Amino acid sequence: MTFATWITLSRLLAVPILLYGLQETPTEQVRWGCLGIFLIAALTDWLDGYWARRFNQVTDLGKFLDPLVDKLLVLAPLLALVELDQIPGWSVFMILARELAIAGWRVNQTQITGANLWGKAKTVTQILAISLLIAPLAPTWQPWVLAIYGVAIALTLISGLIYLWPQAELN
Repeated sequence: MTFATWITLSRLLAVPILLYGLQETPTEQVRWGCLGIFLIAALTDWLDGYWARRFNQVTDLGKFLDPLVDKLLVLAPLLALVELDQIPGWSVFMILARELAIAGWRVNQTQITGANLWGKAKTVTQILAISLLIAPLAPTWQPWVLAIYGVAIALTLISGLIYLWPQAELN
């Protein structure tokens, strides 16, 4: 297993910490801590990709694990935020449905491809939205935070359709 793949797997350590920290009524300090952990974990997404390309460590295992771990890192805090009544459950279902559809489609592919520009925009927007949702911001920020989260949901669905659309035309 390459060092880049180990970096990818290290992101998984953030998942139980976020789930634990964002349960019930987290204090402001706990939320700031969770935000820091989430951002560090999100940064490793860039780092593992950079490392893999820079040191020629791109592998099929890494191309498979990276998006899987990304999905777990995104879905864990979103589920906790549903439990805290910050976001509606249907919104997380929409994100999960897209991810399951893409994962199901990928199972039948002989070659695993990386994310396109839309997928990268989706990831960045999701990270921004989740970060703002975790942060203990003043209530006056809430409409803006929810708007950014709405953009993240829209990009999630659009990127999924774009990912699958050309494939549907080939069949």
